[in-house]
Amino acid sequence: MSAVLTVNAGSNSLKAHLVDTGSAEVRGSAEVEQPPDSDEARRALDELLDDVDGVVAVGHRLVHGGPDLRAPTVVDDAALASARRAEALAPLHVPPALRLLDVLRERLPDVPHVLCPDTAFHTDLPEVAATYPLPAEWRERHGLRRYGFHGLSYRWALDKAAQILDRPAEGLSVLMTHLGGGCSVCAVRDGRSVDTSMGFTPLEGVPMSKRSGSVDPGMLLWLLRHGEVGLDALEHGLNHESGLLGLSNGRSGDTRDLVAAAGQDPAAALALRVFAHRVRRELAAAATSLDRLDALVFTGEIGWDQPEVRTDVVAGLSLLGVPRDLVPDPDGDGPVSPPGATVPVLVVRPREELQLCRDTVAAL
Repeated sequence: MSAVLTVNAGSNSLKAHLVDTGSAEVRGSAEVEQPPDSDEARRALDELLDDVDGVVAVGHRLVHGGPDLRAPTVVDDAALASARRAEALAPLHVPPALRLLDVLRERLPDVPHVLCPDTAFHTDLPEVAATYPLPAEWRERHGLRRYGFHGLSYRWALDKAAQILDRPAEGLSVLMTHLGGGCSVCAVRDGRSVDTSMGFTPLEGVPMSKRSGSVDPGMLLWLLRHGEVGLDALEHGLNHESGLLGLSNGRSGDTRDLVAAAGQDPAAALALRVFAHRVRRELAAAATSLDRLDALVFTGEIGWDQPEVRTDVVAGLSLLGVPRDLVPDPDGDGPVSPPGATVPVLVVRPREELQLCRDTVAAL
């Protein structure tokens, strides 16, 4: 078997898969809810690799490619330097991913390693969508722009949507939303990302499991100056104590828990309502970058497997022609909207490991 090892390092998790390059099937996996460079994660990787011959390459998901890594790139000194310049832009994700890269280059020194940036899908965002209304000196000195994220997920979902609709991806104009631990929205016109809700960092946009999404920057300045909240506490609160977790008064950042509790817990019910409101608000805003709407595509763990959330999101999108009545449990990837809907609603299972394999092979 010839296989690509795909490595998806989160801030406190690791997902690794062995993907057969011939059949594109997953032949083995390791998932650990511990930091990706922890002893437990290393043991899981060793166990995954011990009984396998034929690993021909390793593909590493890199959440933020920064200004320099704009496509899947074979690891060399220049690529590593570019990746390290992006560490401060996604401090929860990029540093542990690069530490794990070092570990795996020692473990597998004779095969190529490829960095696959999640930002690559949005590389050609139109200038009007990528530019922040900030002083030109700041933008030029610090490279301040909207990068966008979840690109691996969006690329896979776009190609799947094209198959479902029996149309070429390059001819589609669709709204897409990746809903999971992190959440975002993307508008795709003629197969290209033309707007997205996440920006300079993965903190912008809709509320997430524990991240706040967009909030009034003036409120943050007020908290720093008058709210007795220090910079470190502010950063921690926005990244780890906000979103669904903060909205539910600390109950949970998992929509499954909140759906189960919503009937008895007003805070859980409010968290779900705010979440759905903000997602459909971003979808409606992104629709202004399209000249038509061929489909609405849900992906990510929540988008794929949480019908209650999908129903709540589409309930406010009838102005876009999106139907309100959805099938709760689709049979695999495909439509959850009624036959003949003006705007089909599709669900696509997130398969970032398969897209990582594709991008790794393409880069080689």
